[in-house]
Amino acid sequence: MWTRRKAINRFLCGTALGVLTSPGRGVLAGFLAEDEISPAERKAMAIVAADFMNRFAVPGLSVAVARSGRLVYQEAFGASNRDSGARLSPSNILRIASVTKPITSVAVFTLIEKGKLRLDDSVFGKGGILGTRYGTPPYKRYVESITVDHLLTHTGGGWDNGSGDPMFSNPGMDQPHLISWTLDNRSLIAAPGAHWAYSNFGYCILGRVIEAVTQQSYHDYVREAVLLPCGITNMRIARSDVEHRAPDEVTYYGQAGEDPYGMNIERMDSHGGWAASPTDLIRFATHVDGLTSAPSILKLATIGKMTSHCDVNANYARGWAVNSTGNWWHNGSLPGTTAILVRTSTGFCWAALTNSRSQPGRVIDGALDRMMWEIVGKVNAWRI
Repeated sequence: MWTRRKAINRFLCGTALGVLTSPGRGVLAGFLAEDEISPAERKAMAIVAADFMNRFAVPGLSVAVARSGRLVYQEAFGASNRDSGARLSPSNILRIASVTKPITSVAVFTLIEKGKLRLDDSVFGKGGILGTRYGTPPYKRYVESITVDHLLTHTGGGWDNGSGDPMFSNPGMDQPHLISWTLDNRSLIAAPGAHWAYSNFGYCILGRVIEAVTQQSYHDYVREAVLLPCGITNMRIARSDVEHRAPDEVTYYGQAGEDPYGMNIERMDSHGGWAASPTDLIRFATHVDGLTSAPSILKLATIGKMTSHCDVNANYARGWAVNSTGNWWHNGSLPGTTAILVRTSTGFCWAALTNSRSQPGRVIDGALDRMMWEIVGKVNAWRI
């Protein structure tokens, strides 16, 4: 059991300061004054983390916080491998599940800025980006009306993440076969643009849009156009099986009968496939946060469009959840994974990743979010 005492001792022996460097793009740099986080505040932060881990039986928890472009806190609690007792490190990478979606959205917007893509471009059918390479025309009702913007905003008209989520069906199919099978067998329930339904499948299609436009693999384009300009070199698409996980990747643990290694993670690339450290996610978010903390990889007007809520959901934009206070975020959840990335209007970015999730998943999702707000709130100097 990961006790409060163990968490506190681990925290007090570790480092909570660092520098984020973005080659060729500037530096997220600088250290906090030594007294900005007091010993009492450090202890209080560790207690919050330990309480969360005990409540949800999480073997490992990794967190990082940036303020005004500076990495001001990073820590890892617990185990990367519960069986061997290997301790989790801030440099370990973990699956990020749907925190992938903001990354895919940014990749799409880089292509829009280059003039290679438009939000109102159609996706399927004659004249569409993907044409008729998937499925069997003539397509079902509404399919040829879907645009890039509909996929970004989850307003494509269906294919939602309920019990029939295409991305968790037919696990033996590769992406082309799954997309074709879905187009041929799953009808849309509404006209595109009229109905909001969270769609993993929609973001899978966006990955194929990126590939069609760039003539590169999704992974290669995102690495080249998004990650490397942010100074990120260690993120990768996770693997489905434990034997082929990366050397610095954690082991995942299921609860309530879930199998973290029973999914086709590689097929989820553009909607839920990346693995990263929390610091990687902060590097990414700080370079698209719309603030002046670091050189942005997108224009401010582009960022504004990306984070403006869609017409049928005031709390979702294009790859980001949003609210009226100007905060953006995205959570992620898969068997063995709970994740969150937050950008606040007050200049903070933070991320938290675990190597397990409890059921029902929405409970631990909300608790992870609250835990991070509570951790950041323990530092009086930050005053969020």
